[in-house]
Amino acid sequence: MNRLAYLAFLLLGLIWGSNFLFMKWAAVWITPGQIVLLRIAFGFLPILLLAMWRGVLNWHHVRHLHHFVVMALLATAIYYFAFAAGTALLPSGIAGMLSSAIPLFSFVTAYLFLREEPLNIRTVGGLLLGFLGVLLIAKPWSGTQAIRLEGVLYMILGSLSVGSSFVYARRFLSNTGIPALALSTYQIGLALLMLLAVVDLHGSSAILADHKAVIGLALGLGLMGTGVAYVLYYYIVQHLGALKAAGVTYIPPVIALCIGHLVAHEALQLTQLLAVMLILAGVYVLQWGKFSSK
Repeated sequence: MNRLAYLAFLLLGLIWGSNFLFMKWAAVWITPGQIVLLRIAFGFLPILLLAMWRGVLNWHHVRHLHHFVVMALLATAIYYFAFAAGTALLPSGIAGMLSSAIPLFSFVTAYLFLREEPLNIRTVGGLLLGFLGVLLIAKPWSGTQAIRLEGVLYMILGSLSVGSSFVYARRFLSNTGIPALALSTYQIGLALLMLLAVVDLHGSSAILADHKAVIGLALGLGLMGTGVAYVLYYYIVQHLGALKAAGVTYIPPVIALCIGHLVAHEALQLTQLLAVMLILAGVYVLQWGKFSSK
């Protein structure tokens, strides 16, 4: 059983890492808002069917609707939109590298709002390493515009949004007893309704001119990147535990960088490799500092 869980672990890392290339393909034809709406639409059905099959949905959960709305914004709508907008402005490999900053923002928000995370030399050092890696990618001191700062800021917004969502969920939803699969169903479903209300779908049919982009959006981002990814994640948590499951965040930046270089033929620079190593080292030191203090 553990062997299957580790295979699921690797598959999830591959799926999440490839999402940036699929977003890049789709961004050529449609807007970031349209990408997110269609992605969620294709990904919601498998989650809903699985939740119904498992019988985890319950009308009594509606009393927590306001929390579901916040999670739909932080962990789906804003997060996906910011990453889609950032990837449209950046090479897909660079966007994927910047996504590795998610645990950094999760730690910061947990420290600020929960006061449960330790603050010591190791954790401060981890944060500095991670953010140094982000700066090395953005290079705001450089006069060249090879990496668009706007795209970096979108990726930071997405990382901050989803990082904050972990803290919000821990504070307001972790003790409700609602199954994680049900929470995800409500979260994605509400995000879909929100986006349907605000996203203009005019011109979205333009993506049909590129079969590769359509497949990447429907299957890569929707079915696999949203629907199957959630199922895999819960399977990993169930069989390996939450701590090991969180380690999957180390894989996507490396996968995105490799795919961007090998498939999209994006230039690979030594400073970029150094940057992603700094970010991942920072995340590792954060976790090491946290658990060594207990």
